[in-house]
Amino acid sequence: MLLDFEIPIVELEEKISDMKTLAQQNDVDVADAVKSLEEKLQKLKEETYSNLTRWQRVQLSRHQDRPYTLDYIYELTDDFIELHGDRNIADDKAMIGGFGTVDGQTIMFVGQQKGRNTKQRQERNFGMANPEGYRKALRLFRLAEKFNKPIVTLIDTPGAYPGLEAESRGQAEAIARNLREMAVLKVPVICVIIGEGASGGAIGIGVGDKVYMLENTWYSVISPESCSSILWRSWDFKEQAAEALKLTAMDMTGFGLVDGIIKEPLGGSHTNLKWQASEIKKTILKSIKELQALTVEKMIENRIDKFCNMGVVKS
Repeated sequence: MLLDFEIPIVELEEKISDMKTLAQQNDVDVADAVKSLEEKLQKLKEETYSNLTRWQRVQLSRHQDRPYTLDYIYELTDDFIELHGDRNIADDKAMIGGFGTVDGQTIMFVGQQKGRNTKQRQERNFGMANPEGYRKALRLFRLAEKFNKPIVTLIDTPGAYPGLEAESRGQAEAIARNLREMAVLKVPVICVIIGEGASGGAIGIGVGDKVYMLENTWYSVISPESCSSILWRSWDFKEQAAEALKLTAMDMTGFGLVDGIIKEPLGGSHTNLKWQASEIKKTILKSIKELQALTVEKMIENRIDKFCNMGVVKS
């Protein structure tokens, strides 16, 4: 998938590739010209990706090649074991989780999972979990707590599933229960937004001691398109909505709503999965080490204070 702001970059890459091919076919030395164009390409990339608008970052967060939760888990862990079902209704395939080992440390991973093709997207419900998905997540949180293992959540969802059947099975109650229970878990909880962080769908597994965002992700109560459709009765104003929502990692850090930004490779995380996973791994292990140095009581107190201090309440 080629985004509009990437067109000049791709055109220059193709020009360099054509030049190399012609030089090889005609046995001509164009090393200096290629080097000059490659330097120009690198500069163009740096200028483009360092000056993205909020809407452009939203587009990057949805890139079809962007790594999803399972991509990161398999890259991070040596022996991931996926666990299924909420022990009540069903196994929601939009929400996945299980134990995995990272550098000898056993961690409970939980996150939303999207699909690559039409069949997978339908199976994963486009990363939109039903109530049983959030109840499965809570079951896994409690399991991690039972065995005193830290929790890492990987957030990537356009929102909790808004269908009638989800509402009839208690979507709001399931998310609200997760918020309450996650606030008092007796083990470290680290949350990483790896793509889209929309509304209750994201916060339902997003209450943690540390909350991080990848550089080209977004976190908001509503998507730009939905905001545009409500305010302007049209999706045509999604770019203005994205600017007004201030939903990027930089915005969230400035508001004090997240603890930090995990840098992405130039062009987005889909350009170098191994490097991106390595950056996430370093952040996770560093955070776990810091949190394990605290008493359980102090860790829970800090977590509750962290979220209670968000926003302003006027009586």
